[in-house]
Amino acid sequence: MTAKPTRSNGRTVGMLAGIVVLMGALSWAAVPFYSWFCRVTGFAGTTNVAESASDTVLDEKIRVRFDANVDSDLGWTFRPLQREMELRIGENAIAFYEAINNTDEPITGTASYNVAPDAAGYFFNKIECFCFTEQTLAPGERIEMPVSFFVDADLVNDRDAGRIRDITLSYTFHRTDPPAPKQAALDATPDPTVN
Repeated sequence: MTAKPTRSNGRTVGMLAGIVVLMGALSWAAVPFYSWFCRVTGFAGTTNVAESASDTVLDEKIRVRFDANVDSDLGWTFRPLQREMELRIGENAIAFYEAINNTDEPITGTASYNVAPDAAGYFFNKIECFCFTEQTLAPGERIEMPVSFFVDADLVNDRDAGRIRDITLSYTFHRTDPPAPKQAALDATPDPTVN
């Protein structure tokens, strides 16, 4: 009769610890991987970032609609200054959004964005956008924020996105805490309503 080999408790604990470490590493990598995947594929309406305007402009037109949303705890009014824009595919355009701080305190916000339909995200290129930086508004302050963009001419040749001629660019502002040095400067700024 042959004896069955037995595993030591140390080896089992080591294997379980390895599984926990692997699961932790996969969890940590999931967010940057998902972000990269969305940028590369345009999945979930994620747009591209371009360094310059398109060099190919088609005679075919596309309509871009603008949408604005704001978290209820932000205390801002946020809206597009134009509801829609019709432009040639590949043509560079600039649209403006307006934000107003309706509270009596400085508030910092960051905009998230997406494009609908999702298939258009890969072809929507932003050159400059207020969503790339935090925005801090003083009490009652109003600002106009530009977004410079174009829709890549390769859209017309894409199997999934080739028929899209209406795109919606949507932003949502969320309240964020400013970095510590910026918050210290905000706290040190005298309140203009107090004499």
